Amino acid sequence: MKRLYSILPGCGLLLLLFTGCSPDKGSELEAGQLLRSSATFQTADYHFPGADSLDQPAITVQGEDIVLDFSGITLDGAAETDMPDQFKGLGILVKDSRNVTIKNLSVRGYKVGLMAVHVDSLKLIDCDFSYNYRPRLASKRERESLADWLSYHQNDQDEWLRYGAGIYLKDCTHPVVKGVTITQNQNALLMTGTTEGLIYNNFFSFNSGLGVGLYRSSGNRVMHNRLDWNVRGYSHEIYQRGQDSAGILCYEQSNNNTFAFNSATHSGDGFFLWPGQSTIDSGAGGCNDNLIYANNFSYAPANGIEVTFSSNKLIGNELKECRYGVWGGYSWKTLMLGNTIENCDFGIAVENGQDNTISHNNLKFDKVGIQLFERPHQPDEWGYSRVKDVSSRNYQIAGNLFFAVNNPFYISGTDHVAIADSNQVHEARALLTGREPNEDLTFNNNDFYMVYGDGNPVKLPETNRFNPPPDNPRWKALEDRFIGPAMAGLDLPKPLPDGMDASLSEDQMVGRKFILMNEWGPYNFKYPSIWLRSTERGEYTFLVLGPHGNWKAVGGQGVAGINPKTGNFPATIRVKRDPDATVIALDLEFIGDAFTDQFGKVNPKGKVFPIRFNRVETAEYWEAHFYNYDENTDPIQHYDAFKALKNQPPQAVKNLGVLTFNWANAPDSNMKSDRYGTFASTTFPIEKGNYRFTVTSDDGVRVFLDGKLILDHWSVHEAAVDIVEVPIEGGEHTLEVEHFNQDGGATLDLYIEKAG
Repeated sequence: MKRLYSILPGCGLLLLLFTGCSPDKGSELEAGQLLRSSATFQTADYHFPGADSLDQPAITVQGEDIVLDFSGITLDGAAETDMPDQFKGLGILVKDSRNVTIKNLSVRGYKVGLMAVHVDSLKLIDCDFSYNYRPRLASKRERESLADWLSYHQNDQDEWLRYGAGIYLKDCTHPVVKGVTITQNQNALLMTGTTEGLIYNNFFSFNSGLGVGLYRSSGNRVMHNRLDWNVRGYSHEIYQRGQDSAGILCYEQSNNNTFAFNSATHSGDGFFLWPGQSTIDSGAGGCNDNLIYANNFSYAPANGIEVTFSSNKLIGNELKECRYGVWGGYSWKTLMLGNTIENCDFGIAVENGQDNTISHNNLKFDKVGIQLFERPHQPDEWGYSRVKDVSSRNYQIAGNLFFAVNNPFYISGTDHVAIADSNQVHEARALLTGREPNEDLTFNNNDFYMVYGDGNPVKLPETNRFNPPPDNPRWKALEDRFIGPAMAGLDLPKPLPDGMDASLSEDQMVGRKFILMNEWGPYNFKYPSIWLRSTERGEYTFLVLGPHGNWKAVGGQGVAGINPKTGNFPATIRVKRDPDATVIALDLEFIGDAFTDQFGKVNPKGKVFPIRFNRVETAEYWEAHFYNYDENTDPIQHYDAFKALKNQPPQAVKNLGVLTFNWANAPDSNMKSDRYGTFASTTFPIEKGNYRFTVTSDDGVRVFLDGKLILDHWSVHEAAVDIVEVPIEGGEHTLEVEHFNQDGGATLDLYIEKAG
């Protein structure tokens, strides 16, 4: 395969615009080319550098009844040394066209792989838009960075494009996306104003944002797709935020879509539906009449399914090991039927919902089965709650199976809840309402209680209790008897004739403990890697994963007693730490099968591949002083006066082991919540080397090392990440950080690691 370089169009851009310069069978591509007719191309790798603007695509397609078979062509927009957050430009633009088919094309190294605008009946078949743009994440194993939170709330002006995408469909009708692979991006497929599409048999997994995102897009079918590990904002047993990543996002007036037979596990939310700011402001519309059927949304750090301010159907989905199986805030006339919800903190939780039906769901080992409640006050800025009655009311709850659910019902502030005696309960402990039970109440193993708005507990009748365990044939028969017939009479979609089974393979490691995040997103289990699992009692425990082959320890720093020193994957390594070391490093080598790394580069079979872990263990003891400032000590207008504040007695003092905080209000009750500054300092020993400082700030920040300014982002800004690498001599050093917050929430986080 040859690699072709072309920066300027070979036949001139003006000529292309008039003639199309349409290639014959087996011809070559040129940068800036406009394709107007069907063609098959030579197999080749093309390097067409991404432009600074998305308005200058590398290749443009326009016309009717066009079939373009790219025969395994790869179009690459990035230089060898570019990192994913540096990718820019647009690979392919399809515009103002009808009945265009693109197949067997790979596009990588761009901000957006392919964009289609005003296209009817576009078909993207067996293409690959992986290894395009994704940002470097600032969240670390020990602490989360608010700068990594996503916001998909606005896209009427194509704001989503700032996040990049493998595919971006705008104002398209009847698109078909089939057999497409998109991995190691931030986003796979984004759709805005796109209708009547069929998205199926795709692999959109291991991205750091979204698998599929819809905005003002209705009447689409998203089916039989693998959408697993679209996630960020997770560190096992440390924080589980998800940061609004999702397998599927359904946003802003996206109605009448079908989402069926997908696997969207291990994603921030499996499925995330929000009606749009227009609904919150006006109370009108929503994301309504969507069918969410027979999907697997398990292992979500946040919600298996989140549906809010809308009316939809949630039927026959699998939701295991999520924070919330279903979060349905402000849902109305929503049907939740036949879902399996297991090992979740909350099975189904609905805040301020109305006229909902919760029927024939199978809840096992959840802490709370069904939670219904009402918030005491509605936000003043919501038009929604001013024009609508949002009181929590009118539920039909029937035929649900509960096994070993601590609290089958947790209901408060809700009127007219009809709980049928067909609900079956085994090994329930208690039902509570927003408060601990009265001490004079005894909750036996097989008793459960409903507490109504007046606070009086009512023991449910014997007909609501059933005792065979879930692996008992009687329990299985009960599941079949209750769950199956409840869906039998419904008009539900059938699998597509050529729809694939999107389930995870049996040998895939599953569970939230296998959401493994690095600075570029989720780990895909394909390349050799090392993961710190614990740091207890001076011993580091690592998990090492990768393809078939052998690894061995070849060196380290600040460690001793590596056990074992060689093996294959998966493996657990335990290492004793030198308590006096400030840098802990472990070097391994792998030799074995060929693999593709997280940047899309192939390591051939038998080639040695290095695996490195390093961590700075500085004894940082920060002392932070806080001051409110005024117009005379404004940090931007009067910096010297602001800096002189630290010579005065502080309004608050905090001693910190690490410098990290996220405050919605003031750092101390003695201070005003806006317009305050922070002066923090530490003295610490460190070994000689090059070090990377990652600083997250909202608002301004300056960092000084031994009195020298090494980082300067002194402005009012939303949470932002700055990275600087600095050589440091061995010995003791002093770090000083200045920070100010003008208004709103404040963020400051400083993290040190060894560079290289």
